[in-house]
Amino acid sequence: MRSPIPPASLRRLLVLSLTLALLPGARAKPAVWAAEIDQLAQADKAHPPASHGIVFVGSSSIKFWSTLAKDFPGRPVYNHGFGGSELADSVFYEDQLVLAHHADMVVLYAGENDLAAGKSPETVLADFRAFRAKLHAALPATRLLFLAIKESPSRARIREQVLKANAFIAADCATDKRCLFVDVATPLLDAAGRTRPELFRDDQLHLQPAGYAIWTKVVAPLLTP
Repeated sequence: MRSPIPPASLRRLLVLSLTLALLPGARAKPAVWAAEIDQLAQADKAHPPASHGIVFVGSSSIKFWSTLAKDFPGRPVYNHGFGGSELADSVFYEDQLVLAHHADMVVLYAGENDLAAGKSPETVLADFRAFRAKLHAALPATRLLFLAIKESPSRARIREQVLKANAFIAADCATDKRCLFVDVATPLLDAAGRTRPELFRDDQLHLQPAGYAIWTKVVAPLLTP
């Protein structure tokens, strides 16, 4: 008979398993996104993204940016957003949605759902770092643009966490010339720094076309080779 595993070894294995489970992006495959990821994969098969393109990835603010091709004419832009996702989900699916396409540039919007779900700004930063590390380990020359987490009227309760997470990620991007924090949040505010409900859909969470027009104006000059 095989010798039983000593209790001390069992404890070490348990601690290791728990540690790995808590690492950013290390959780089990989020089955809730399976249908959306498969849909994106099928779209990529039907219309394969050109290598060295620009991949937009992240949560519903990316998914609902349905006018990317029109907003950035002549640029090889691809929408790989999946609604309701958190930053860790983008880390998990990064191989399929980003790395497989050898993108020259990645535009990422995520973190807002994380904070709304109770995650801390520190956790959002850790997941962003995991995304950045995974990207540059595979594609060291690829530029990464992080779109600032917006202040959605329906999520006013997390405003301080949003500002803190943005500050953390802006500081982290400043340490790497391949990474740029893009402030698309401030232009959505009025002169007094208040949110503008007219830029949001009825749910006061997702942007109207007028909101995306503001984002386009900010982002367009940055999508250069």
